[in-house]
Amino acid sequence: MDTVIGVENLRKTYGHVVAVDDVSFDVRRGEIFGILGSNGAGKTTTVEILQGLRARTGGRVEVLGRDPGRETDRVRRHIGSQLQAAALPDRLRVVEAIRLFGRLHDEPVDVDGTIEAWELERLRNRPFGVLSGGERQRLFVALALLGDPELVLLDELTTGLDPSARRATWDLVRRVRDRGTTVVLVTHFMDEAEVLCDRVAVMSRGRIVACDAPRALTARQGGPLTITFGAADGHDPKSLLAVPGVQSVTVDDGRITVAGHSVAAAGVAAALAEQGVMPEDYRTQYPTLEDVFLALTGHRLNEGDAS
Repeated sequence: MDTVIGVENLRKTYGHVVAVDDVSFDVRRGEIFGILGSNGAGKTTTVEILQGLRARTGGRVEVLGRDPGRETDRVRRHIGSQLQAAALPDRLRVVEAIRLFGRLHDEPVDVDGTIEAWELERLRNRPFGVLSGGERQRLFVALALLGDPELVLLDELTTGLDPSARRATWDLVRRVRDRGTTVVLVTHFMDEAEVLCDRVAVMSRGRIVACDAPRALTARQGGPLTITFGAADGHDPKSLLAVPGVQSVTVDDGRITVAGHSVAAAGVAAALAEQGVMPEDYRTQYPTLEDVFLALTGHRLNEGDAS
């Protein structure tokens, strides 16, 4: 695949404080690449370096084949971005914002086409200050996509949104990728990274501690699959140890917990059915990115990173 972003041994320091420490990764054309980490992990600093907004202390960075630190203007012509602290004047109307940002591009921007494409017609004449969180993010995505950039960088796009607005924003991100645009998505939401991203770089304390597809990370680092259900009279739960993929079976206060590899899920269900056991409280829990993050960093995502 084409490499849209290449980063090798990236480092950023502020005096004695190390914000980004020997980071390396690549982003492939057409994918949604997630950068996942707590506040203070170095995510935003990394993305700002990719855009040429911050100078790096060391390492190599290429965005669309160019060095954003040296060819900042050329890089910015081909990328779109929505920054974490993005905001517009309260009185600026939606259509005015699109016209204003459209003037920053070399080619004329189809204002009406943009409004139609991103379903902003009913918001066309509304000032920014009265838009809901979800409506603002829809506008920010539209602004980031002006000029049909090859790459778009979205930083904490759904922070502060309610669940319904978050899911609507996820649909927007998928639409961006479906247009053929490569997406870098910075987030501290596990479910967001798990649902949207083709690959995820997990950052902690300025370093990347893992980088792979979410499913591959959970399979490798997330710990065992667990199945729990209530004990049944006359059933020997230890018989499930013979099921391929099962690693352990424990009984505690009338509840049975089976732990093992993902292949055990279907086998345990089939074995219980053969034995005539059909528990109503049967639950299967697969490892998640939260489990991966805890295993890799020693703390949960919402606990933040030490600077």
